[in-house]
Amino acid sequence: MAQDVAGGCYACGREALFGGLPARECVDYDAHWRVAHDFNSALAGWLVLLPRRHVTALHELTDAEAAALGGWQVRLSRALRAVTGCAKTYVVQFAEAEGFAHVHFHVVPRQAELAPEYHGPGVFGLLRRPAVERLTTQDADRVALAVRAELRAG
Repeated sequence: MAQDVAGGCYACGREALFGGLPARECVDYDAHWRVAHDFNSALAGWLVLLPRRHVTALHELTDAEAAALGGWQVRLSRALRAVTGCAKTYVVQFAEAEGFAHVHFHVVPRQAELAPEYHGPGVFGLLRRPAVERLTTQDADRVALAVRAELRAG
């Protein structure tokens, strides 16, 4: 997806296309944050919460961005529980991979029946799976729209 990277930042490249993004890349948003469904996950509902401006470290968030962050994390967790039936959600932030240094939070639904090897940090084993195991764009859009409806109803 190198063609989507603007100035080496995947998130900023996608944000530049904001008005034309499919549901999976713009589940919901506000002035400070945008929610996307992860593009290479084998897990339905693996969301990514991103600041809408380029930020590479948590301490760089503005007070307004920081104030909204906790609300987004809780709302997304509740929406994922309603949509996926997950037992809990994981919230993780690293922002270290090449092209992905833009701060972003993975909000991951952990199903009750998820195999133990995928609990905790092991859940990242469900990312970067072979294409045949990943959610299709249609399935990601379907989940994104269900999460959006739940967020906006709540």
